[in-house]
Amino acid sequence: MMYKRYITRRRARFQSLNGVVNLPWGTAAEKRDGFLWRGDKLLCAASAQNTKDFFVQDDDGQGETRGRLVTAILACLDPQEARQGASNARWEKIWADRRCRAYKRPDLEEHWIWTEDFYNAPIGDLQHIADLVGAKI
Repeated sequence: MMYKRYITRRRARFQSLNGVVNLPWGTAAEKRDGFLWRGDKLLCAASAQNTKDFFVQDDDGQGETRGRLVTAILACLDPQEARQGASNARWEKIWADRRCRAYKRPDLEEHWIWTEDFYNAPIGDLQHIADLVGAKI
């Protein structure tokens, strides 16, 4: 899917090719030629980790909700939580759920890494995952 509008799902602080990026939550960005832009400032490649870490698509006007859901899901599955045993049951639910498996990278059998589609998923799918892991938004 080719998305055009993105927003920050949390404060975006990172070093870009053009200097330091520091954008507050909810800041709009536009995808052009495979990169995210804020006005005339290049932020990052649309496929970069910074895009996954800080942005979600907003073409459907649901970017704020999508961002809150993605952030809440990732917080519930945080590795620090796993070390404390809190997220093991949540991960078991993720592995067992067919809908979730649509968002798992297929090239890794023993580890779960979300595909790029997860960060831009329909609200219904994200809400299902959030409910599954007990994420609160």
